[in-house]
Amino acid sequence: MSYLIKGGIIAEQNRYTPVDILVEGNVIKKIGKIDKADHILDASGMILFPGFIDAHTHLDMDTGMAHTADDFESGTKAALIQGTTSIIDFATQNKGETLINALENWRHKTDEKCSCDYGFHMAITEWNNEIKSELLTMRESGITSFKLYMAYDALRLDDGAIYEILKSAKNLGGLVGVHCENGDLIKAYTKMLLEQEQRTPLAHPLSRPDMIEAEAISRFLDIAYMVDVPVHIVHLSTQKGLECIRRARKRGQRVYVETCPQYLLLDEKLYHLKQFESAKYVLSPPLRSKQDQEALWEGIQEGEIQTISTDHCAFNFESQKKIGIDDFTQIPNGIPGIEHRPQLIYSYGVTKGRLSLQEMAYLLSTHVAQLFGMYPQKGTLAVGSDADIVVWNPGYRGVISAKTQLQHVDYTPYEGFKVIGRAEHVFLRGMHVVEEGRIVEEKKGRYIFRKPPLNMK
Repeated sequence: MSYLIKGGIIAEQNRYTPVDILVEGNVIKKIGKIDKADHILDASGMILFPGFIDAHTHLDMDTGMAHTADDFESGTKAALIQGTTSIIDFATQNKGETLINALENWRHKTDEKCSCDYGFHMAITEWNNEIKSELLTMRESGITSFKLYMAYDALRLDDGAIYEILKSAKNLGGLVGVHCENGDLIKAYTKMLLEQEQRTPLAHPLSRPDMIEAEAISRFLDIAYMVDVPVHIVHLSTQKGLECIRRARKRGQRVYVETCPQYLLLDEKLYHLKQFESAKYVLSPPLRSKQDQEALWEGIQEGEIQTISTDHCAFNFESQKKIGIDDFTQIPNGIPGIEHRPQLIYSYGVTKGRLSLQEMAYLLSTHVAQLFGMYPQKGTLAVGSDADIVVWNPGYRGVISAKTQLQHVDYTPYEGFKVIGRAEHVFLRGMHVVEEGRIVEEKKGRYIFRKPPLNMK
């Protein structure tokens, strides 16, 4: 069976000439002028993006205090509705557990549930010779990226372990991404705030000032410099952190950087809301200043930030966030965003003149695929690539609301945001899974076997 998407404009290209895309089976068969196919979709006036990739999600995750509101069934449906055809979640090792155990646990969570394709980063929380010996097994299982934490007692590793993991990853050809916050300083600030009886959500950003992120980024990059290995900084939120990255690059380091829509569009004023509403915005790192926002936009425009993912980690406000109503340290950290990322970046990036269509395609798809070993299977509209295609309607106008979202959570941090454009049609490996803004095929997602990143070979 063949499918012809006719007359759209490919966002990856610098020309705005309408083209036709012929899909046969799972892949793109031809691009150009095409007349015949079994099915024809008129995409005149539409923009054609490669399927978007969200490389930072937390679905079906238990923090010890709360379990995320979205599992892989609801989360991947929410992703798919606006054109995210692939996600990379985190298979997280529990203390005392092997990496193989962790991968088995997460594969069980995803079995026959996903509506988009999916892969995993392996989050390493304990390090010894046995764990080291498993890294090759991870690569053979299609996992070529690893996540480390410098904060959270249940997750973080000391600097010596980080150094050893970077050396092992370098030999393997894997990429290490790190949550950069100084865990010891966070604990010290938190103790001080509680002693001062500061227990509201406003205390959360006070416990994690911008230097907490910048110090950890600087220290991690010094460790990476000693190993001479490219690394990945996740969810960058501050100007000071970006300045640390610039200094590392000046001395020749390869540093890849991710930020998230919340750090581009939401700011610290939201921690001053009444009636505990600010708890909706408790996430780590916290929201920052307008100055930090502008610095991150500048970093994107200058090519200093390579990807925009969500760090989607959804907790219900009424039944979960309010656990911390008398103690900010008990508020589950995280916000939802997997559904709304493409509309937000198009509406507040492209239409505001901050990004081109090509840059949006790179930040949300192409660069992500290249960085995480999926390119050119994913991340591009090219002959032979997976037919993951987003037919984007630039004429759509709407308003984001929790009442209409597919995310299985009782609020959205972007409530009331006006948006321009939407995914009118979405193809997942050649299957027409979203038609006229409605999901028509569910649970067709497959595991993505990833190769080493292009830049690590």
